[in-house]
Amino acid sequence: MLEQVRPLVEELVEHRRAQQRAHDTLRELESKIAGNGGEIDAQRLADLAAAVDEARVAVARCVNRIHGEGAIVKDLDSGLVNFPARYAGEEVLLCWRLPEPEVAFWHGLDEGFAGRKPLPFE
Repeated sequence: MLEQVRPLVEELVEHRRAQQRAHDTLRELESKIAGNGGEIDAQRLADLAAAVDEARVAVARCVNRIHGEGAIVKDLDSGLVNFPARYAGEEVLLCWRLPEPEVAFWHGLDEGFAGRKPLPFE
């Protein structure tokens, strides 16, 4: 499943970074506008707002596609993804994030990232 999910997560993180950059630039411009009250570049403001929205939609589409593959996005910025699995009759989560080469960790449903344990199951 990682072969299908990895490129989607890479795309997700890329869109998320673009969203954050556009958002930060938009906030800087809004701050400058509020600070001096003049020389508003309305087109640049509109372009930045559109870039933020486009990136937000792209992030949402990636998340939906990843969820459609059966994985669960846990962190947009780092590309952290969990894969539901069963071990010894219990539900567990296989845990992976960019740029790890393979799924090499797992944790219980209530443990989260801090409770990651190495595979194979012990």
